[in-house]
Amino acid sequence: MRLHIANGRLIDPANAVDGRHDLYIADGHVVAVGREPDGFHADRRLDATGLAVLPGLIDLSARVSQPGATAFAPSELRAALAGGVTRLVLPPDAEAPLDEPGKAEALMRHAEPGQCRIHPLGAMTVGLAGETLAEIGLLAQAGCLAYAQGEQGIADMRVLWGAMRYASGMGLALWLRPQDPWLARGATVASGAYAERLGLEGLPPQAETLALHTIFELQRATGARVHLTRLSSAAGLALLRAAKREGLPVTADVSANSLHLTDVDIGFFNTDFHLNPPLRGQRDRDAIQAALADGTVDALCSDHTPVGDAAKASPFPDSAPGATGLELLLSLTLKWARDHRQPLAEALARVTSGPAAVLDKIAPQAGPAGHLGAGVPADLCLADLDAEWLVTPGVLQSCSGHTPFAGMMLPGRVRATVVGGSLAWETPV
Repeated sequence: MRLHIANGRLIDPANAVDGRHDLYIADGHVVAVGREPDGFHADRRLDATGLAVLPGLIDLSARVSQPGATAFAPSELRAALAGGVTRLVLPPDAEAPLDEPGKAEALMRHAEPGQCRIHPLGAMTVGLAGETLAEIGLLAQAGCLAYAQGEQGIADMRVLWGAMRYASGMGLALWLRPQDPWLARGATVASGAYAERLGLEGLPPQAETLALHTIFELQRATGARVHLTRLSSAAGLALLRAAKREGLPVTADVSANSLHLTDVDIGFFNTDFHLNPPLRGQRDRDAIQAALADGTVDALCSDHTPVGDAAKASPFPDSAPGATGLELLLSLTLKWARDHRQPLAEALARVTSGPAAVLDKIAPQAGPAGHLGAGVPADLCLADLDAEWLVTPGVLQSCSGHTPFAGMMLPGRVRATVVGGSLAWETPV
């Protein structure tokens, strides 16, 4: 299909473009920006007057299947497209981990043209049990982007040491959530005065910093590349900043939940605020905002984890952690830019070119992404940056309406999403 996107405000942070430029798309790729190529005849023209044309968002942490499922949930793929997300990294599922090549190949057979692009993370250990390394070399051949332990953690450092040595030798990367499994046991909120007031088991920041010290020390010894996902503490971010200054091959993301919220937002045991990592204090949130602004943190992710009504209806410690987030990622990025006076293009870079650079370092075979220069895949979205919308379950495509932002007015609404040059989503009239 040949597509002409006309009269839109093209915002392409990677190429320092912010202005009115038409886009011309053919054979799934951008063929020209601004001036119509000779002999170009569009099969369809999209009038983007009053809309921003953005590179497709890239979400580095989103779950789009039910726990234990071996296929993608259509509702969650719709949620991604409705949020302008065209590329997803899938964390490993503890109930159905991709610890064998056949499992990864079977999952990827469910990825269909016209959906967002999927990058699964392979299990670092068999069954995510943290005891025996999975066949990560074969998992790479089956399409896994990198290798992760999910929320399970690794208690035996010999296993992590072996994984780093193996990954470094194979030119592969690890995707780690830095959290000491012993300190995290039983914790449902961040430690501190508010956890004590609620009478809930708290997760100390040392759970993150101890894990980071170990990861960085093993990186120095092995040279392994590591992506750190969903950092949540000021102390952890300080360690990340020092590691980057040292030149260690490390990148990182933070959750949009942690960017905006703190532990006191939990209120009176509201389970919509039961998240993993748990919400921390204002000092930690401020540190997250600063690290995202100065580039210490490479990307902002949704941490999309759909949770059903029954799982959220239990008492807070027994409820399932997680929240829907794919459809909120753009809006929460815009809210951060607006509330903290961040330049719009720099804020958008944290969900476009920033995560694309992470993917390029981790797995360059994933191909170019995160910008709209001539010759790149035509993955993009059209968004009304001036729109305001009320977050309610009824307006969400996700099967779960549980989000800590329910009832909040947020800026920005995606009107259309294009994947590989094909119109994959249009806002229902």
